[in-house]
Amino acid sequence: MGITVEEMNIGDTASLTKSVTDYDVYSMAGITGDFNPAHIDTMYAIDTAFKERIAHGVLSVSLISGVLGTQLPGPGVIFISQVCEFKRPVYVGDTITATVEVVKKDEARNRVWLRTTCCNQRGELVLDGEAEMRPPRRKKGDTRVGQVSSA
Repeated sequence: MGITVEEMNIGDTASLTKSVTDYDVYSMAGITGDFNPAHIDTMYAIDTAFKERIAHGVLSVSLISGVLGTQLPGPGVIFISQVCEFKRPVYVGDTITATVEVVKKDEARNRVWLRTTCCNQRGELVLDGEAEMRPPRRKKGDTRVGQVSSA
């Protein structure tokens, strides 16, 4: 069971780090049907502003989803909405750290808002946004407490 709104504090954070591989990019193309040559064709990508293949933006968003669904709030969370802005491209071989931080909570409505960011291995912001979530609720008699990092 994940972390409830009552257990969270403003400033709590969680993150996940992953290196982006060719396999990830080709898999994302297959899953989404987005075969934009900027993602899958090296010769095409050389002539773009990026000069090499870039990962799908939704790949970075999926890393955010991984943090939200497994750590903060974690299992049992319901995704309400997410807004994001892509700041820089992500290239094959980049190592991306997806981080979420609790910025607002409403215990009466069982809602929490988290800043969502992804940074590359150079610490450059590649994605910035916010997600609204409905954390899990404890069942009567459940005394387990979720784990989270406080800032």
